[in-house]
Amino acid sequence: MSQNAAFTPPPGARAYRLRTARGEFAVVDSPSADGVTGRGTVLMLPGFTGSKEDFTLLHEPLAARGYRTVAVDGRGQYETPGPEHDEAAYAQPELARDALAQAAALDAGPLHLLGHSLGGQIARAAVLLDPAPFVSLTLMSSGPAQISVSQQQRVKLLRDALDTLTMAQVWEVISAMGPPEEVGGPARSPFERHRLRERWLGTAPAQLIATGRLLCTEPDRVAELAAVPLPFHVLSGAYDDTWPVPLLDEMALRLGARRTVIEGAEHSPNTDRPLSTAEAFADFWDGVPMEAAG
Repeated sequence: MSQNAAFTPPPGARAYRLRTARGEFAVVDSPSADGVTGRGTVLMLPGFTGSKEDFTLLHEPLAARGYRTVAVDGRGQYETPGPEHDEAAYAQPELARDALAQAAALDAGPLHLLGHSLGGQIARAAVLLDPAPFVSLTLMSSGPAQISVSQQQRVKLLRDALDTLTMAQVWEVISAMGPPEEVGGPARSPFERHRLRERWLGTAPAQLIATGRLLCTEPDRVAELAAVPLPFHVLSGAYDDTWPVPLLDEMALRLGARRTVIEGAEHSPNTDRPLSTAEAFADFWDGVPMEAAG
């Protein structure tokens, strides 16, 4: 989950339910800034235990560079409903098809795809199914295969807890182990802490169980992805325990991707260093041809 998730959309952004062929998805849609030439749209997929609010701090700086940004709650995440107990609904191909349906519903012209952590692996799966809707793929803090052993252990603890406890009970257990800030990032007010709890309770337990398993078992599909005719960008913080930085360096080389390391950031550059991260994203997208892969 990103640090400093921000629950108040920036001025001009619109929160609504995006209607697609695979159902409705909660999104925050922020237009490019007034007086700035539009340079395309970015579809943003959040990570494990996260939501569209993890991208809030990126909207304004990217709008200033001419980019419309659409951050989405995936199926079963926060404000997008999903089955509470049907893990099959969260199989990776299903989530990838959701992303393709979101892209089709946006009908946005040049469309860049951005995935953070788990969202990066879903984005990769979507591109492997059909790259045609997109002009680029950016993987932020998202590695080539399964997560690190230490993170697998943490995910297993969560999945075991969800087998016997409710979401509210799990929140209380996690909170008792440390301040709520440690669960969802440093909260700046009682309102923010309330919203973090609200986000947690809005997430379907089956989504966490199924996607947690995906993170622990994901195979290396870098060679498949490298064969797709898209420009790639691999961005991370200078430290990452989920996928160690040298592993991300190697993946970027295998993809022939642009590689960016954000100093002073860890697993969530989008909130650790949002201005530097937004600048790096926009610098990459500015150089991408405007024609879709297909």
